[in-house]
Amino acid sequence: MYDKVWQAQPGSQDLFLQCPLREVCYSGTRGPGKTDAMLMAFAQHCGKGYGIHWRGVIFRREYKHLDDIITKSKRWFNQFTANRPKFLAGQGALKWVWPDGEELLFRVFATPDDYWSYHGHEYPFIGWEELTSWSSIDCYESMMSCNRTSRPGGLPLQVRSTTNPYGVGHNWVKAYFIDPAPYGTPIYNDEGQARVCIFGAVSENKFIDPEYLKTLRAITDPNKRKAWLHGSWDITSGGMFDDLWQRDIHVLPRFEIPTDWRVDRAFDWGSSRPFSVGWWAESNGLPVKAGGVERVFPRGTLIRMDEWYGCTGKPNEGLRMTATAVAQEIKRRDESLRLKVHPGPADSAIYAVTDDISIGQNMEKAGVRWTVADKKPGSRKNGWELIRARLEAAAQGNEQPGLYVMDNCRDFIRTVPSLPRDSRDPDDIDTEAEDHIADECRYRVLAAKRTASVSPLRM
Repeated sequence: MYDKVWQAQPGSQDLFLQCPLREVCYSGTRGPGKTDAMLMAFAQHCGKGYGIHWRGVIFRREYKHLDDIITKSKRWFNQFTANRPKFLAGQGALKWVWPDGEELLFRVFATPDDYWSYHGHEYPFIGWEELTSWSSIDCYESMMSCNRTSRPGGLPLQVRSTTNPYGVGHNWVKAYFIDPAPYGTPIYNDEGQARVCIFGAVSENKFIDPEYLKTLRAITDPNKRKAWLHGSWDITSGGMFDDLWQRDIHVLPRFEIPTDWRVDRAFDWGSSRPFSVGWWAESNGLPVKAGGVERVFPRGTLIRMDEWYGCTGKPNEGLRMTATAVAQEIKRRDESLRLKVHPGPADSAIYAVTDDISIGQNMEKAGVRWTVADKKPGSRKNGWELIRARLEAAAQGNEQPGLYVMDNCRDFIRTVPSLPRDSRDPDDIDTEAEDHIADECRYRVLAAKRTASVSPLRM
């Protein structure tokens, strides 16, 4: 035991330390003391006789991001007078070692391939600081195999994470910890294992600097302010489209597409990652019944009327279907629409030949044809700008072609509005984000301009 130098504050900090479940995510606003709680979640089990078996690791995505948690650990751990640990920094050690042999490591986990540096290790305690900084669940999930112990009689197995809404991993963290159940309610997987998310508010922290609260309130970006001041996950975060996206404008209730509108589909291939098929209707500028009211969408407006996202249900994990099987299902869905569906743009990579035949050729054999998407130099950034222009046109209600999404296109609504900009190139999207539907949408807006036919019956 050691002298009391830190005590969990009532509320979320105390819940985080006392929760008996294996996986606990500490979310909410900025400022409730999540990092301190992460450190103490490990330290509370030191000196209990576990010795060298009690071993933990806390991850960040980059070395520079370890500075803050290491500094905070020194602030607290160096105050321990009994059972005081030593910090080792030589030769990249970056770890605390207790007199009885307990160890807490600070490490970087940048990409899924980094798992192989830990394969076969035992870490009864694994911590993830700022979980939304990882673009997918891959890194988090791979380390679950290392959350184990060989100590006779066992000991606590804990996977702890801290996070705020916002960031490149906003979608997968929300899908894994937030959407399945309210805060504090256990979420069970198919094996009966439980995880839970705990909400922490800055108002709980009696030591917070009042100036820090003023700083949070002064944030001009409304999405970032909602995320960091109120802990809201119901935001569009990160940047490429969130300043233009308005769900109440851009999302339409399903309506019957007139037979004289042009309908086609666009495609982005994926196997281990999701593929995306989007069915697009192009307005001919004549009135149409939409949501029970008559509306006129400017000629050339694109409406995403249906989609098939080849995902397992886990964010950014593909179905690994063959090209032939994908094409057969696309053909069935084409026929179910009872509209003439034209071939639309697909990533040109599907026509790269491997094993004497390409993905595109296999799909054509199954009766599904595509046109080749525009991937000329500069087309990627140009495509994002064209999407922005269409979203803006729809929001302003001017006579320029807009872009809308029917409310059954849930994966578009889930992934596209929150796509972050690349921190190194703000005119592009972060390619580590779940951007497959956005790519497919980009192919469609970049497609050669087509003029929807106007039926004489509707003139």
